[in-house]
Amino acid sequence: MIGYGERLARLVAERGPLCAGIDPHPALLTQWGLPVNARGLERCARTMIDTLADLVPVFKPQSAFFEMHGSKGIAVLEHVLTELREAGALSLLDVKRGDIGSTMDAYAAAYLADGAPLAADAITVSPYLGFGSLAGAIELAEEEGRGVYVLALTSNPEGRQVQHARAASGRLVAEEIVAGAAAANAGRTYGHVGLVVGATIGRTGIDLGQVHGSLLSPGIGAQGGGAAGLAEVFGDALPYVLPSTSRELMATGPDPMQIRTKAEQMLAQMRAALPVG
Repeated sequence: MIGYGERLARLVAERGPLCAGIDPHPALLTQWGLPVNARGLERCARTMIDTLADLVPVFKPQSAFFEMHGSKGIAVLEHVLTELREAGALSLLDVKRGDIGSTMDAYAAAYLADGAPLAADAITVSPYLGFGSLAGAIELAEEEGRGVYVLALTSNPEGRQVQHARAASGRLVAEEIVAGAAAANAGRTYGHVGLVVGATIGRTGIDLGQVHGSLLSPGIGAQGGGAAGLAEVFGDALPYVLPSTSRELMATGPDPMQIRTKAEQMLAQMRAALPVG
């Protein structure tokens, strides 16, 4: 079985380094002239997929914007994940799950097990009940050829309260998370455990190159991140960076031509800034 990291690397080498968010929040649906319900949700998501699925390597649906519409919204999310799979793009479901024991195992089964209605190629997870609490999800992801992205260095100001605190080892909590991901990927050129590292956080002093896994970097565009600033954040780890954009890209809709043109422009910028393939 080809692991998630290798599948991602191949597709990024072919298409370029960019993750397109699917964040159909109420204000965006209204901006697109769509109803704020499951029908509008589906129209929005389908437009993104139909327009970009042959161009962008990875899509990141934000689960919360589907969940808020109840069972009908979850049904739309199931369709989105199926359509991405059929279109040949990778799905990275942004769910940020994190728990202990059987509860974490259930989350892992819901999103990472073959045949699960909400199975994605990868998911985001939270390590703040301890990195070890993610062991079940990390193991299942490896067994199924899928991936997990662990929150490590996020760009929200509140994140520093936890991520920059000192662990018992004396290292920053963020450093402990980076080390945990590196250990999970040990011996691999491109492992299945990635990290979430904000594009706008600046120089961290943490060696992200040791991870040997995908580094999802949200915040490109509307949140102030750009191709030029990625080198400062990631240094030698640039080949592993997967820049992510949501608001900047979706704001150009609902016209498919404008969405695609914007995606092409952003892909060109990222190819120029990041060493790929």
